[in-house]
Amino acid sequence: MTAVTPERPSAGRRLAGFARLLVSPRGAVFLLLAVLLIAITALNPSFAEPGQFIRFIQRVAPVAIVAIGQYFVIVGGEFDLSMGSVVTAQVVIAGNLIGQDDARSVPVLALMLAFGALVGLVNGLIVSFLKVPSFIVTLGMMLALLGATLYWTGGAATGNPADGFRQIGRGGIGDLPVIGVLPWSVLILAVVLAAAIWFARRPFGRTIIALGDNPVTARYSGTRTWWVKTSTFVLSSLSATVAGVLLVGYAGVHPSVGRGYEFTAITAVVLGGVVLGGGRGWVVAAAAGAFALEALFTLLNFAGVPSTYRDAVQGAIIILAVAYAATTVSARRRGRALEAPADAPSPDTEPSPDTEPSPDTTPATGPAPETSPAPTAKEPDPSPDPARPAPIPSTQRADNETKGGS
Repeated sequence: MTAVTPERPSAGRRLAGFARLLVSPRGAVFLLLAVLLIAITALNPSFAEPGQFIRFIQRVAPVAIVAIGQYFVIVGGEFDLSMGSVVTAQVVIAGNLIGQDDARSVPVLALMLAFGALVGLVNGLIVSFLKVPSFIVTLGMMLALLGATLYWTGGAATGNPADGFRQIGRGGIGDLPVIGVLPWSVLILAVVLAAAIWFARRPFGRTIIALGDNPVTARYSGTRTWWVKTSTFVLSSLSATVAGVLLVGYAGVHPSVGRGYEFTAITAVVLGGVVLGGGRGWVVAAAAGAFALEALFTLLNFAGVPSTYRDAVQGAIIILAVAYAATTVSARRRGRALEAPADAPSPDTEPSPDTEPSPDTTPATGPAPETSPAPTAKEPDPSPDPARPAPIPSTQRADNETKGGS
């Protein structure tokens, strides 16, 4: 008996599969990122130098970390609009509580992480148990945190953390060949992305996707939906906390530091092919969406486009990315629905004349049997069954009646 070895796909099939991946919502962001980087290099050749490219990654790191946190919320079927205010609050906390005392850095950092987890816990519990839409809950939290921060600072830049704490966002490992300096921001982004990939591959990460795809099925399968949903908000707030720590290094302490980060994160996630409403997405594509978005803004800056168009471009990206993802998903579903099994015979097809009829199906050569007369309808039993309720007479609805009443 010879073992059958599976046929390996040809190079043409592999190339066609790779091309389909590039035009899919999940893979198109990598193609877009490559095109944008080539365009930036064409306008500014020094951008391709290793040192310049590392500084570009350092600048994108806070946005990418926030996008990774927003990914878990969106793929779980919710939204988090409080991320920008969490970033602002964490920057102000670090600037005012650390001061010039390096000994306070670790305790204040622990306080910041606890505060971020508390904000996410409150958001998740309100969404899960009070059934308030996450859009409303996180919008209220965004305004509450922003108002508290403005009250604390008076709307002006206050506080200046110690240089040791600011080195987290602006410093790095120096005297390296080729690149010169490897910023701590790049290392922290790599660690956060690796942890997010590991977490998404775990059963709990798959449960988040299942919850976003079909919450009813996830609940009936025994999933503690309130805990899974709350965990996504905690992850989101913790990612905003890490981004705030990095922004203290080079953005300074000001109440407007994190403003708009929630919409930037949503734009990056949507650009990465994550479906709004949950159930589909890839965390690496969400991080790539942050790089593509920042690369687009860099290209517009090099092209001389005014920065006032940034919000308009961001809004157009959200609309186009969502429309492209929805069109692609619906077309794929229609294609699968129209596919018919190759070996399933159609009911209208006739048997081939070359096939011999089976002996069991060969008609007898004798006289045709007599057909029995059609059965007559039974008379209804005049005595009603006591176990069966009497039928309710149906009446026609009036034209102005609606289902369920007015």
